[in-house]
Amino acid sequence: MTDVNKDISRHVYDERDIQVLEGLEAVRKRPSMYIGSTGEDGLHHLVYELVDNSIDEALANVCDNIYVGINEDGSITTIDNGRGIPVGMHEKLKKPAVEVALTTLHAGGKFGGEGYTVSGGLHGVGMSVVNALSEWLEVKVRRNGHIYRQRYERGVPITELEIIGDSETTGTEITFSADNEIFPDTSFKYETLKKRMRELAFLNKGIKITIEDKRVGEREDFCYEGGIISFVEYLNKNKTTLHSNPIYIIGNRDDTIIEVSMQYNNTYMENVYSFVNNISTHEGGTHLSGFRAALTRIMNDYARKNNLLKADEANLTGEDTREGLTAVISVKLIEPQFEGQTKTKLGNSEVRGIAESIVSEGLEVFLEENPTHAKIIIEKAISSARARDAARKARELARRKNVLDSASLPGKLSDCSERDPTKSEIFIVEGDSAGGSAKQGRDRQFQAILPLRGKILNVEKARLDRILENNEIRAMTTAFGTGIGDDFDISKLRYHKIICMTDADVDGSHIRTLLLTFFYRYMRPLVENGHIYIAQPPLYKIAKGKRDHYVYSDEQLEEVLSEIGRSGITLQRYKGLGEMNPNQLWDTTMDPETRTLIRVKLEDAITADEIFTILMGERVEPRREFIELNAKLAENLDI
Repeated sequence: MTDVNKDISRHVYDERDIQVLEGLEAVRKRPSMYIGSTGEDGLHHLVYELVDNSIDEALANVCDNIYVGINEDGSITTIDNGRGIPVGMHEKLKKPAVEVALTTLHAGGKFGGEGYTVSGGLHGVGMSVVNALSEWLEVKVRRNGHIYRQRYERGVPITELEIIGDSETTGTEITFSADNEIFPDTSFKYETLKKRMRELAFLNKGIKITIEDKRVGEREDFCYEGGIISFVEYLNKNKTTLHSNPIYIIGNRDDTIIEVSMQYNNTYMENVYSFVNNISTHEGGTHLSGFRAALTRIMNDYARKNNLLKADEANLTGEDTREGLTAVISVKLIEPQFEGQTKTKLGNSEVRGIAESIVSEGLEVFLEENPTHAKIIIEKAISSARARDAARKARELARRKNVLDSASLPGKLSDCSERDPTKSEIFIVEGDSAGGSAKQGRDRQFQAILPLRGKILNVEKARLDRILENNEIRAMTTAFGTGIGDDFDISKLRYHKIICMTDADVDGSHIRTLLLTFFYRYMRPLVENGHIYIAQPPLYKIAKGKRDHYVYSDEQLEEVLSEIGRSGITLQRYKGLGEMNPNQLWDTTMDPETRTLIRVKLEDAITADEIFTILMGERVEPRREFIELNAKLAENLDI
């Protein structure tokens, strides 16, 4: 036993060791328990909590206008035209109700069932959590013909609730500045907030949400009378749809409202987004299960009834019926039960049956009333089934040939000796020349090299059966060990760092985009779990005297040249990785001590889907428009 353990053993563990954190102290002590993290996501979550309160007013039909602004000093202001937080004295606590709501956990109008029928937010802790994690917060309430104001610092009221004027309207205004003692970075991102505000406007039709950034003078209004129908149209705007208008289904059972909008397009991807009381349920849940069950059953029933499926053909699977489907499922219920603290999966068992019943009825009516569209949709699903069967046979054939057997790794792979995936990394390298330098320069203990010959297949325009025929994709899939499609299993991943190392030119950028499209569409857990990285090879080598300087951008080139001078230098512009000798490639791009890697993060699935569709999809016009809009942002072009 060490000396430290001896000291601990002498200490008597008694009631003095049990800490009771009063009021909002608990939030400041363990902020991640309440907002997920103190990073960028947690910071922006503060804004969402306040907006959720305004949305709750909208769901109660007493608010139709919400404003969110980033002020010039970086603070946030939210304003709504709801009823205004009550300002009367709380009977038990002898404080104004607004002060109770802002300083007491689990205090709010969401518990008794009378203030709100449905609500989002952190079960009544949201507003007080924002207050606790703010350097300062000021609330203004328009109610009872007056304007009331109170100010707080780090959750503690520093003024009494006071009347500062008269008002003919009602509503709540909160301005806060995130606490830099809690958050390493307190800079709010306009684009991040804008995406969420647009999403909320889609999910709550007719509500106007304004987002403004006073730091740069940007402002946008979102209001969608079509609600989630408009949402689906937005998601499909760069895709070729199979029927002109989205299907819309809505129903109500036992105070649970199920709302679904869906539309098929000619891609091979499924994009289904589910929400409960405006909260995005990334992991799905019972509402999504009910929707999927109804979709599969009704489409099979219709296909059999109308002889679109042959007698000897198997039923369509869920994957078949969802190929090319874009859908939004929005559920509103009184007491949602979420699995997990972050509320990403709905657990209410009764909702599955309600969703399945409502979607079944609505979809059956649509198919019967729109036979032309129904036939197109069913035929796409049947085509998917046949391709899936071909893909299954291709996988079985590949297994028999040991192509996908992890014991038979691709011949072009130079594997590492380390067998612990957490300590291993693989470089996906463009071409044999760069592959040769990488193989010689690497650390064989933990670095594997897989050179690709040419560009991989654009998976955005191909089904899985064709994808499995591509040699380069098969080599990657085999090397990773995870399988692909239905066979994908992240637990079998052989390297926890997959590094795309391509040339810093147009062709290299295209190959990198093809790779990222493949990873996102067919191995998305690799992206979601942070296993994909992009290497940053240098653009230039500056030699002066006996010293070499490697620079990674044109801006850095100017900085270095201004420091060392422009006389007596030799400047080399690297056109490709193959121009570097093994030592140079190791020193600049592969050595963990000196290299720069960019981890690929999935911050917004909707935006990611949109960008991959634009860049790699079949429609030219959206791609041209994207390039024209973003041309000025491009760097290091090799023209």
